[in-house]
Amino acid sequence: MAGYLDRIGAGKILVDSEPLSFDWLPNELVGRDDALGEIASMFMGIESPNFSGRAIVIGPVGSGKTAIVRRFSDDLTKHLVDTRRILPVHINCRNHPTTSQVLQRIAQHLDHRHPERGFSPGEIIQSIRRNLQNSGRHMLLVLDEVSVLLQREGDNLLYQLLRIDEGREETGTLSLILVSQEPMVHLFEAAVKSRFGQSNRIKLNPYKEEGLRAIVEQRTSAACRKGSVRDDAKSRIAGFAAETGDARLAIELLESAIRRAEKKGENEVSPEHVEPSSTRGAGIEPDMVDSLNNHQKMCLLALCRRLRREESVTSGDAERLYHVVCEEFEQESRGHTSFWGYIKRLEEIGFILAETSNTPKGRGRTTLIRAANILPATVEKRLEKDLNRTSIV
Repeated sequence: MAGYLDRIGAGKILVDSEPLSFDWLPNELVGRDDALGEIASMFMGIESPNFSGRAIVIGPVGSGKTAIVRRFSDDLTKHLVDTRRILPVHINCRNHPTTSQVLQRIAQHLDHRHPERGFSPGEIIQSIRRNLQNSGRHMLLVLDEVSVLLQREGDNLLYQLLRIDEGREETGTLSLILVSQEPMVHLFEAAVKSRFGQSNRIKLNPYKEEGLRAIVEQRTSAACRKGSVRDDAKSRIAGFAAETGDARLAIELLESAIRRAEKKGENEVSPEHVEPSSTRGAGIEPDMVDSLNNHQKMCLLALCRRLRREESVTSGDAERLYHVVCEEFEQESRGHTSFWGYIKRLEEIGFILAETSNTPKGRGRTTLIRAANILPATVEKRLEKDLNRTSIV
């Protein structure tokens, strides 16, 4: 029998894989209530049959742009179910980068029998308008990654969509939300720029570590058995992803850690299962030490000096080495509790990996510390330079 397939569906940790998908849309978006409120304020009046709204959402990869507009679209549709029939249509312009492809997607969303050829853009737009007017629906159109379309073909499609009701008795056919990683207003002609205005723009910042930790917690609760992902593993994931503030990276790291733990037949995800993915790039850059306080830097310097020559160092030896470095820089070393806090912080960021194991002679357990995702010699030089340059307080 194919015994290697036994692990499929075993579910020691994972119960539902859907919450680990980038496409999964939670009912509550972590840390984005203000952004949702901003979008809602731009669409005040949309319950009126003649109202059309517009908004621009900008932010880096993994900042929640797509999730926010999807959440808003779904919530708005339900909120106005007895007032106005909202039809949300979401098109990714990276997958459909031309005017004709975008219009074809819209038309086929309204009528799957719509012919693929034989109509000009203007004719398709008026066909879309007639369909919406006849069915009594209002389209909320989201053009995601719209800069791909703009850089390729300019803003003529936007201009036509914004003027869809021009010269018509009935208005309020279509609302428009543009989503992009980078600012795009400079790509607009004056006529398009004026229609979007100055106040209909939302800029999302990367997530901070606290927000990423909450996202990991949310996804874990929805996807895994209760208690099967340790808190220190969640913190390690958030620490890795905090470098870029990318929620997608945090989700990817969580999924990979679960997969590693289940592959080993274990019942929980621990920090050693959390490893940076190729998405993260070539590892932690030496200048990331700038975010550390001076005692964290001295702790890391002590570790790097040993790990440059050896594969691992025990926590006891690491603490003694930390005291030596403190003496070198004429600083009073902190106590054991503070030192262990430094170790945990360095592990969360991704500089090191701390694993508990049996001592060689079987007389108990100790914590072994290894370098994770850094070149100790490179980081050592950077730390020595920083600590010699700064006045340690």
